[in-house]
Amino acid sequence: MTEGLVHFFINIFGGLINMPFGKEIIIFVVSLMPILELRGGLIAATLLHVNPVIAFIICLIGNMIPIPFILWGITPLFNKLKTLKKVDKWVEKLEKRALKKKDKIEKAEFWGLMLFVGIPLPGTGAWTGCLIAALLNMNKKKSLFAACLGVLLAGLIMMIVSYGILGGIIN
Repeated sequence: MTEGLVHFFINIFGGLINMPFGKEIIIFVVSLMPILELRGGLIAATLLHVNPVIAFIICLIGNMIPIPFILWGITPLFNKLKTLKKVDKWVEKLEKRALKKKDKIEKAEFWGLMLFVGIPLPGTGAWTGCLIAALLNMNKKKSLFAACLGVLLAGLIMMIVSYGILGGIIN
């Protein structure tokens, strides 16, 4: 699924590819996005033949930027949205969906959040992990640190997958 979404974004932003820093902009935007995050950014970087070190740094930054906004801002935003008739059900559904995965984080808090964010499996990542941490009212500073370490772990794993395995297939 991630690879299909990456191809979709590459096609949308395809005009950027030939511009200065166009490939880097693409992988940065992909890394900012929920679901895709750093995983999708590194796959895109491999497909676009971006230098691995540059790709790693850009994707780390792109995936880490949303973390504090989610941790400190999502609960007040959701509370405000729940007062609106047209979106209240959607917000509640999103909260329930995120909290289904809370067992993976709740028991070990810091380490649970770090591993949840860091092990690149479908439905995990910084966006979901931070949403769960915020909904569980976990310590925000510890959650920020755990999520950033998780992004770093996911980046290292995805570098091996993207530039090692996928890179070997492409080249």
